[in-house]
Amino acid sequence: MDIGYIKLVVSHAAAVHGVRVQVEPIDLARIALKRLGLVGKGRERDRRPTLDELQALADYFASNSRQIIPLGRIMRFALATAMRQDEICRIRWEDIDAKARTVIVRERKDPRDKKGNDQKVPLLDVTGFDAWAILEEQKPFAGNSSLVFPYNGRSVGTAFRRACKELRIKDLKFHDLRHEAASRLFEAGFTIEQAALVTGHKDWKMLKRYTHLRPEHLRGVKPKHIPPSLDLPTGPTPADIALGAWNNPERRASQPNSAHSSQVAKPPHEHEALSLSASI
Repeated sequence: MDIGYIKLVVSHAAAVHGVRVQVEPIDLARIALKRLGLVGKGRERDRRPTLDELQALADYFASNSRQIIPLGRIMRFALATAMRQDEICRIRWEDIDAKARTVIVRERKDPRDKKGNDQKVPLLDVTGFDAWAILEEQKPFAGNSSLVFPYNGRSVGTAFRRACKELRIKDLKFHDLRHEAASRLFEAGFTIEQAALVTGHKDWKMLKRYTHLRPEHLRGVKPKHIPPSLDLPTGPTPADIALGAWNNPERRASQPNSAHSSQVAKPPHEHEALSLSASI
């Protein structure tokens, strides 16, 4: 990142201000430093909160009478919508469409479009948390503010970190809730295009960084269409017989009887010939 900043400053100086400076040495330095192992890409976070951690946080926020910000409600809303903490604190009641169950997120973060990136986001109930129900729950506590959650986004992050420290939950950030929400969308069966409408990502490469599916979840996935398989005969194959595996009584007992197995079986002298050819 430091090398990238230096190149940006030098390139800007040369292109905009006419400073006579070469950019190529910076590119060469990046190559050299990379091969020396001194620079490289940052590790992508794959931290997902466990259910026990989420429950502990929810209980902590519900029982903390000194906490002014409704962190429990904001946490659940983040898990329902995959919104960032500053996006949650910017949404307005006037931008909510009760009939369509959508909300407009103003000036949503985008590396390409710095301004005017307003997005309409659906308020769903597919991640285990109902976004619309949470808004209804928040309405009596918003007061006369035009903001749904009239709080500072940085304060939300600070309070969340403090709670994790109190509960001894290690290496968990509020932004990880966005990762969790995106992963839950895919676990609910959403396609890439459908999940992107919720998260606001423009391409799969960016969305992939926020998606961390649990391998054990795949056992419960039921495919919409099962491809045709092969009609394979039961019993030993010539390779089994050649390797002597079929002589094992335990394996022979575990195989079901079939007409094919009698066809594959060979007389003793053929067993010897096959074993000899296998050893050669």
